[in-house]
Amino acid sequence: GMASGIPDLAFKEAGAIVIENPETVLTDADVVLKVRRPMISGEIENELARFTQGQVLVCLMDAMTEQGFVSAMAEAGVTGFALELVPRISRAQSMDVLSSQSNLTGYRAVIEALYEYRRLFPLMMTAAGTMLPANVLVLGAGVAGLQAIATVKRLGADVTGYDIRLAAGEEIRSLGAKFISDEIVQDSVTDGGYAKEQSKENQKSQLEFLKEYIIKADAVISTAAIPGRPAPTLIEKKTIQLMKPGSVIVDVAAPLGGNCECTKLGEMIILNDVKIFGPSNLPSEMAYDASTVYSKNIFSLMELLIKDKKIEMNLQDEIIDAMLAVSYTHLTLPTNREV
Repeated sequence: GMASGIPDLAFKEAGAIVIENPETVLTDADVVLKVRRPMISGEIENELARFTQGQVLVCLMDAMTEQGFVSAMAEAGVTGFALELVPRISRAQSMDVLSSQSNLTGYRAVIEALYEYRRLFPLMMTAAGTMLPANVLVLGAGVAGLQAIATVKRLGADVTGYDIRLAAGEEIRSLGAKFISDEIVQDSVTDGGYAKEQSKENQKSQLEFLKEYIIKADAVISTAAIPGRPAPTLIEKKTIQLMKPGSVIVDVAAPLGGNCECTKLGEMIILNDVKIFGPSNLPSEMAYDASTVYSKNIFSLMELLIKDKKIEMNLQDEIIDAMLAVSYTHLTLPTNREV
C-alpha cells in the first residue's frame, strides 16, 4: 500500500499478515478481495489461473460486459461477486463502491479541468480590471456529475448541469447550478435510477441540443454512463471544432468508450486548440482516500456475507442475489433457487 500512502506497518497494526508472495495468498485464501478483476489468458498475464476451485472472488469485474471473464471464472470453479452490481437500495449504500469512487472521480475531474484550462475559474475583480468566471458544463448528473458540479461551484465558476432525467434537475439546482434538459422522454430512467439508452432519433436530437451549450463552455466535464452499455456519445468532432480556443474537455466516461467522439483513453489530445483528456482511473490519483472508502465498502459487504466465520450465500437477500455473477455449484444453496 505504499503507493497509497499506507505502509506495511499500518496493515500489521490492524491485525493483517503481510506476505510478499502473491502465489501463497491465492493458494490459502477462501475469499479474495481485489479492486479490478484478475487478468485472464490473452491479456498481460493469466492471473485467474492461479485461483483454486471453490474460492470466492469479490471485485469490480464488469460482469455485464466482460462475458469472457465470467465464463473463465465458471470454468475455474470460482464464485464471483461483482461490486458494480450492488443494488441501489438504502441498505446497500455502505457497500456501493461505484458511488464512493464516483464521488472522488467527480472532484478530481474538476481539478484536472482547472489545471488544463490555464485561466481563472472564479470571478476576480482587481484594480487592473475584472476577469469573468469560467463557464463550465457538466454532462450527466449521477454521483460523479453532482460532485463535479458542487466542486466547480465552490471554485467560483458558473456551472450548468445537463441530464436527460428531468428528476435530476432538482438535485442540480440545489447545488446552485443551472439545469438544462432536452426533455427527450419521460421514461428515461431505469428502475435503479440510471439513465436509459436512447433511440437513434433521440440521440440525434440530444447532440443538436447540447451543441449550443458545449460551444459556449470554457470547460466540459462529461460523466454520462449507462450500466452494461458503452458510454453515449454527447460531443461530436464537428462540435469541438466550433469550441473556443483554450477550452477543455475532461471525459470521465473514457473507460466506457467516452462521451466525446475524439477521446483516447489515458491520453490528452489537442484538436483545434481544444484539450481533450480521457482519464483511465481518476480515483487512483487520490489513492489514500480512494482506498479508505473502498475498504469500508468491502468491510460492509463482508459483514453481510460472512456469518460465524463462514461464507453464507443467502440468495434470499436481495444484495447477495444481485451481486452474484458466478456461483460454484458445490456451494450450499437454497433448494428453491436455480443457479
